[in-house]
Amino acid sequence: MKFGKLQDVSHVNFNLPEIPSGTELILQHLPERKNPPKVFIGATGWGMKEWVGKWYPKGTTAKGYLKAYGKQFNTIELNTTHYRIPQATMIDKWCDETPSDFVFCPKIPQSISHRRDMGLSGEKIEIFSREIKGLGSKMGCCFMQMPPYFKEDRLPILERFLSEWDMDIPLALEVRHEDWFRTQESSTSLFKMLEKYNISTVITDVAGRRDVLHMRLTTPIAMIRFVGNGLIDSDYSRIEEWVQTLKKWVDKGLQEVYFFTHEPDNILAPELAQYLTSQTEKHIPNAQVRGPKPLENQMTLF
Repeated sequence: MKFGKLQDVSHVNFNLPEIPSGTELILQHLPERKNPPKVFIGATGWGMKEWVGKWYPKGTTAKGYLKAYGKQFNTIELNTTHYRIPQATMIDKWCDETPSDFVFCPKIPQSISHRRDMGLSGEKIEIFSREIKGLGSKMGCCFMQMPPYFKEDRLPILERFLSEWDMDIPLALEVRHEDWFRTQESSTSLFKMLEKYNISTVITDVAGRRDVLHMRLTTPIAMIRFVGNGLIDSDYSRIEEWVQTLKKWVDKGLQEVYFFTHEPDNILAPELAQYLTSQTEKHIPNAQVRGPKPLENQMTLF
């Protein structure tokens, strides 16, 4: 992910900011959780030939990458849907090649999110919703990444979109324009709208844009996109701090966490995800979690 990347991160304060009062209110009013919290850990794609021999069995070809990925991770930030709406045959194939506990988090097509009318004048929303429901029990939480020019003056069209969105499809929203975070009034108007329509937020932890690390929850679901810097020390200390924060949220009733690890070119994402998994298992022992392990530690799986 190029958004917010810096070449030199030595001056960046990577500490998580204070939890906003809006998040505390959401946590205070969550219903009692009857099942263990679920922590889904994923990367941003499965087509990494560099993982063959370490995370994928030796000899794995591109045809078998998704199957191998599903044995390591339990979710994925599905970027392919950002560029085209998948057909039913493709969705069936994805479902067939992944384990029963695996869920997909599809990105809303840019033909919807990046249109000035957000697709409301056409059929794209209806077509996408119909096709993506084919994931069935493997539907995680879709997320919509708004273009960088999407500003506060677009709030009315966003509300219209959300009012017509199929509420059977979980959705999280990511905004990037700086204006959303310059004033409390701007961010509050957005987050209150998301609460109204039961839409989750995407919290992005990246070096060059600390404002998008807003820590604001609007539903019982947390979605975090975490951008590391080549497995330097701060990548690991940041993960540790995140796990402590998630523990506090889970203890207060948070139901689901989707945590996506980004590293340069995605090659080192499994290493970071492995550390996240081990820290989660250690500090949130009641959570349902599954993350990658090097092949020498899990030969019985293959």
